[in-house]
Amino acid sequence: MAAGRACIPGARKEVLVRLAILLERNTRELAVMESLDSGKTIYDCETVDIPETIHVIKWHDDLTAFHARRLNSPANEDRAMSQDEPLVPRGAAFFPIPEPGPTRNYTFALVPGFTLLAFSSAVEPLRIANQLSQHPLYHWRVLSASGQAVTSSAGIPVGVDGRFDMQDKATRMFVCAGNPQMAAADPAVVNLVQRHHRFGGVVGGICTGAIALARAGLLEDRRFTLHWENQPGFMETFPELVPTLNRFETDDRLLTCGGGAASTDMMISLIAEDHGGPFATVVSEMCLRTVMSGVNAEQRSSLAALMSSRNPVLVATVTLMSRHIDEPLSMDELAEASGYSRRHLERLFRDAVGKTPGNFYRGLRLDRARSLLSTTDLTLMEVSMACGFSTVSHFSKTFRAHFGMAPSKLEHGTPRKPIS
Repeated sequence: MAAGRACIPGARKEVLVRLAILLERNTRELAVMESLDSGKTIYDCETVDIPETIHVIKWHDDLTAFHARRLNSPANEDRAMSQDEPLVPRGAAFFPIPEPGPTRNYTFALVPGFTLLAFSSAVEPLRIANQLSQHPLYHWRVLSASGQAVTSSAGIPVGVDGRFDMQDKATRMFVCAGNPQMAAADPAVVNLVQRHHRFGGVVGGICTGAIALARAGLLEDRRFTLHWENQPGFMETFPELVPTLNRFETDDRLLTCGGGAASTDMMISLIAEDHGGPFATVVSEMCLRTVMSGVNAEQRSSLAALMSSRNPVLVATVTLMSRHIDEPLSMDELAEASGYSRRHLERLFRDAVGKTPGNFYRGLRLDRARSLLSTTDLTLMEVSMACGFSTVSHFSKTFRAHFGMAPSKLEHGTPRKPIS
């Protein structure tokens, strides 16, 4: 067979009767074609052995009448997305779905400052699924509170199909948010989420979209996530709710992901649920993802990888530090928990990260403080206490020494509240 094909391991041989197997034009004329219409096999030269994998080979615009009929017909011309007509683009690869069922609907509610990467990473797998199958498997709409274009976190405005409105309960609806994270708590967004969930719909949050679900009262006793950068501020605002560190979560009619590439992971998981693993694997490979990420994958690489180390003592110690930001442990307590002497623990840290355990621990606390100052309206006193500093003056001095600026200069939305 011709070079450049994409092999999808584990796919069933029966699917081959619904694929057009083409060879590169400059190598050999058509050798075999499986007709979608009749199921007959046409041989031009010789019998070609079909391996136990699906081969999706580059199409040529004028190679066969089948290709012209299937892909170049007026009904399948690229067309603009509209509220009533799903987008089914042309493409090179083809993977049919024998029984696609009805078109599944998605709505993406854009919040000002939404993350463009996370939004596009959620939409593109749906587009790829339609393109691969040449069938309107999915239809999506993009809405905003005003019905006008929404500016993303990258400063790029994205057009929408209209204002927030009532959705059919079969529609999966996602809130796409970013920074500032509390933009997702806008009453119009929260009301949209509450109404759709109340009438039996699936609701989700992308990046910081989970904040809208939290304001709507939907996350109590549920598994959910949002971007790791925004989790400290979220837990200060909603202390009774604890997000997971997973890339995405599915809990009954609630879907959440950390944004970025995790949006793709979540959508591929939903596509697998709708149309099976082999098809979702092809969609994944079209996204240049060699594997389908599992639900248990965490958003950030392990602490060992962050420190360029696989030492389990370091990982356990830093994990313990991260869990005691507001009430820091002493070096003696950390050493006792690690099972090593204080001197030995200090040597491990210097070798791995070039810092003493105390300096590394202080950096974790100051990073948490910077995150809270950037994403919440907490006072300096509240941030100081949340990060284990007993006084604002000590906190401010340490913060300035570490970041080269006063914490009062790091404002989020409105000027920092004064300390009485």
